[in-house]
Amino acid sequence: MLRYRDGDAGAFEQLYLRHKGGLYRYLLCQCHDTGMAEELFQDVWMKVIDARCRYEIRAKFTTWLYQVARNRMIDHYRRQSGSGMRQDIPDSNVEAVAGNYHDQPQQQAEMHEQIEVLAQLIDALPEEQREAFILREEAGMSVADIAGVTGVNAETAKSRLRYAVDKLRQGLSRGN
Repeated sequence: MLRYRDGDAGAFEQLYLRHKGGLYRYLLCQCHDTGMAEELFQDVWMKVIDARCRYEIRAKFTTWLYQVARNRMIDHYRRQSGSGMRQDIPDSNVEAVAGNYHDQPQQQAEMHEQIEVLAQLIDALPEEQREAFILREEAGMSVADIAGVTGVNAETAKSRLRYAVDKLRQGLSRGN
């Protein structure tokens, strides 16, 4: 980001390519609406472009980027006044992952079922735990980074992540 701030346009492309997948998945997992996730995704990158001249290192770039994304999402829901972040998870997301097994119907069915169960378990997590889990799994963030993005201390972030993983394990073990 410092290279981009200092005029290297190619540095923005590197940032975008490195972080686009994780950022989009984070937004999609938080709002479960493809259209909304795409809109928020574009807004976040516009904010990155707008902040170019003002950018200063206060945290890792990923921490800053996900704080921007989280704040943009919160602003969106405040404007919606009352729209919840939890909605049904579109089947197309499940089909995209399960589709890799198109030539093996039995495995495709099992994968589809496992993905459905996991998606339901993740969606059932309390908001703070779900967010910590998604930041860890989708963005690959450390506990310290999760704490920075969510504005809590590291112990709280660690507890949220641990509780989320424990609940997911319990839910998955019940399904077997």
